[in-house]
Amino acid sequence: MNIHEALDWRYAVREFSPEKLDGQTVETLVDAARKSASSYGLQPYKILIVESKSIRKDLLPYSYGQQKVLDCSHLIIFAAQTDIGDHTVDRYVTQFEKTRSVPAAEISGYVTHMKEALASKSQAEKQAWAHQQAYIALGTLLTAAASMRIDSCPMTGFDQNAYDEVLGLAELGLESSAIVALGYRSARDRSSGLPKVRFDYDDLVIAM
Repeated sequence: MNIHEALDWRYAVREFSPEKLDGQTVETLVDAARKSASSYGLQPYKILIVESKSIRKDLLPYSYGQQKVLDCSHLIIFAAQTDIGDHTVDRYVTQFEKTRSVPAAEISGYVTHMKEALASKSQAEKQAWAHQQAYIALGTLLTAAASMRIDSCPMTGFDQNAYDEVLGLAELGLESSAIVALGYRSARDRSSGLPKVRFDYDDLVIAM
């Protein structure tokens, strides 16, 4: 299946079947999101995998009636870090040295640039930036799922403050960005056979 076939196949699932994804499949999908593009490579977010029915029952009242939060196989939560600063860059530098086996001195100018770029942002701008990076990873997860014929439904329609409280995200220095229900579509989901509604290429794309 090529990329266009995969994307034509996927849709925002309305109703999931009871069939569960195996742990290896979920790990593969989330690992694809881990490899997503990110500004400066800093990845200022975490990815939570919620399989527990008990936790999802607690989240359901804050999900605006979206039963799929409970009925899907796994619920994925993208959560942005709330404390962004020099340490965000230092964490990357440590990983850079570990991965490439070269001293951080080789990128000292780049490190200074990254720190100055973050320092120039207000707290609100830093948070918006962190959430934007989480959304990029979200898109990668959805594409990976489609390529593996795993169904998904991304959602921003939930009470983010309540989710953060239920999951104890503040204590982890995080706040929820978006959620994704993963699993397999139900045979009763009538949306699965409907044509995908997207604007035509020429309506959406401006060539310059």
